[in-house]
Amino acid sequence: MRQRTAIVIGGGIGGLTAALALDRRGWSVTVLERTAGPAPVPASGLRAQTARPARSGAGIGLAPNAQRALDALGLGDAVRAMAAWQGAGELRLPGGRRLARTDNAAAVRRLGGPVMVAHRAELLALLAGRLPDGALRTGAAAELVDPGEPGPGGRPARVRIAAATDRATATDGVPATEEGAGVPAGADEELTADLVVGADGIHSAVRRAVFPGHPEPRYAGFTAWRFVVPAPDRPCTAHETWGPGGLWGTVPLPDGRIYAYATAAVPPGGRAADDERAELLRRFGTWHRPVPDLIAAADPAAVLRNDVRTAAAPPPAFHRGRVALLGDAVHPMTPNLGQGGCQAIEDAVVLAQLAAPDADLAAALAEFTRQRLPRTMDVVRRAERIGRLTTWRSRLACALRAVLMAATARLTPDLALRALDGIADWRPEGPTYAAGTRGTRTAAQPKEHE
Repeated sequence: MRQRTAIVIGGGIGGLTAALALDRRGWSVTVLERTAGPAPVPASGLRAQTARPARSGAGIGLAPNAQRALDALGLGDAVRAMAAWQGAGELRLPGGRRLARTDNAAAVRRLGGPVMVAHRAELLALLAGRLPDGALRTGAAAELVDPGEPGPGGRPARVRIAAATDRATATDGVPATEEGAGVPAGADEELTADLVVGADGIHSAVRRAVFPGHPEPRYAGFTAWRFVVPAPDRPCTAHETWGPGGLWGTVPLPDGRIYAYATAAVPPGGRAADDERAELLRRFGTWHRPVPDLIAAADPAAVLRNDVRTAAAPPPAFHRGRVALLGDAVHPMTPNLGQGGCQAIEDAVVLAQLAAPDADLAAALAEFTRQRLPRTMDVVRRAERIGRLTTWRSRLACALRAVLMAATARLTPDLALRALDGIADWRPEGPTYAAGTRGTRTAAQPKEHE
């Protein structure tokens, strides 16, 4: 039987996971990433204001649902080895008062597994390194020309790669390939495939091509800053601090560095007149320690500023013709549940499970939409509701919010985890080993509930 071919447009976390999952199902896979190195840093729901090197820094939370999806690909242990257990976590006020506390033991009890944090660039490099030689093409700006038609005798999907003088460049530890070496410089290249996966991010050109009338993601009402700094002199506990019109988050990474993020309810498209670190100091410099210390330690050039956007409306489907959409390309969400990357990983694994090499592709893609659209749009709505709470500005509203949070935390100690009920407890079809049954680091953790 002829080996089926798949083209993945976009080399972010969702795209690389999809490529790996399809490869393991027997597909011949090519990933087309427009940047010369790894995919850019912006996370789910975030639109970059300025370009930054991928290493300049963002973390990614990996809840148990994403870990189980990676288990299904045999990658769970490798990811856990490079990630940090997110131990105790606190919800605080700008003056330092603690409203709630949780830890991974609570996460295991409630969600069936711990929450982990990894550096986004390191996860991208790990995923890229597991692809077959020649599968990843960087510096390849791809355009969907024809979504094709599945079914017997149906036409294949067609993708055009824009002319470029350098089609494959390696940077930041992600290997380049020699694919496209036979195409003359200055000439477009056209490829055909049995399946195209649109994983090209929040302003997806693939989405616009298959659903041209669908509304673009809309501004969620706040912008976000992110950076990574070296390990501080004193260890600090992971925390999220909610203040008037914004929040601050501090998350230790596996190597001791700190991933910090902040949001503020401001008009879209803004930029600091001086630099973004100075803007953070103006907004958060009087908050409790270690917030001002972390800002002071940041390299101004490495502070990412992004507008946060979310899906304006559910799409008609997650597929059309031979094209499947996943991740931010089809369900962008605010980062308030830490589920943007997790849902993209879920998408990738479910797509590959349904699209067996001998499966009816039309039926598989219809089932992909049936399973993924309602689930992911529910996560979009739930994340957006929490995001709106963080934009409250008035003193009275913020005081009421703090009272309610503190009272709920006393009655329900796992307050911070309740928002993930029905999300982080998801499991893919087939066995996983997140319960620690393979004799790895997870074996030392409390076992999942079966």
